[in-house]
Amino acid sequence: MHSTDWEMIPYFLAVARAGSLRAGAQLLGANHVTVNRNIKILEASYGVQLFSRSRRGFELTSAGEALLPMAEEAEQSMLSARRRVEGLDRTETGTIRFSLPPMMAFDVVSPILARFYEAYPGINIELRLTNVQEDINRAETDVSLRVAYEVSDDVTARKLFPMAIGTYASQNYVDEVMPKAGPGGAGLSWIGWTGPRENPAWLAQSPFPAATERYASAEGYMHISLMRQGCGLSYLPVIYEHFFPELCRVPGTSIDFDRTIWILLHTDQRRTVRVRRFVDFLAKELRELQPQLQGELYRK
Repeated sequence: MHSTDWEMIPYFLAVARAGSLRAGAQLLGANHVTVNRNIKILEASYGVQLFSRSRRGFELTSAGEALLPMAEEAEQSMLSARRRVEGLDRTETGTIRFSLPPMMAFDVVSPILARFYEAYPGINIELRLTNVQEDINRAETDVSLRVAYEVSDDVTARKLFPMAIGTYASQNYVDEVMPKAGPGGAGLSWIGWTGPRENPAWLAQSPFPAATERYASAEGYMHISLMRQGCGLSYLPVIYEHFFPELCRVPGTSIDFDRTIWILLHTDQRRTVRVRRFVDFLAKELRELQPQLQGELYRK
């Protein structure tokens, strides 16, 4: 590859992965005009068309498909070199990019971060609140906190413990609305989840399969707000009983503890002092919250 190719490759990969200029630009944090210009420069450099443009978006041509695996290999080589250099860092300073789901961020992790700053004032945290699992191998994040059944990433994973999730509603909803429900929860309202990982069969598998999904959102705090307004039922980590006492577990429903809390980082980052300090601190603090995160499932 020519020297200019190294500069253009990230734009090529972003559009190849996202399928459009605007989505690729969002991945890079760039302007779509800039992305388009760099794609054209790369195509001119090779003398071929790498993408076919249509209303559906950008699709790889045969030339683009031939370039893709080599571009990904070049990307991995550069990222590996970066991680190895960063891994030589032996100081408790610098910035850590930390991704986590919003539901864990505000009431659970935010106080932990405040205590971490007191202990390590030279380490800065760049927070990325997302329900999307960011790719550690592509250096989208340094450390990731996830609540999942399993993790398949080729990374270092620290498995903590299962997190208890229950069925909740406002106390008024439980007292006033639920006694009027028909068989299977007919007449009740669910607040459902949206997103790529949503199970389309969740309603039939729920404690109230005859209830109606009246609302749906990917944002957990929207669920909490709707429940507090008496809009219906939703699943919620049991620790939120402590933060929102006006919400209560629906009588007769069980606790799900199939999802586990994981802390993920790239293997090379284990040698970076600031990352190691942060991961150890985060794991210790979360373990201290285990009784609240597991509720009645917790056993000393």
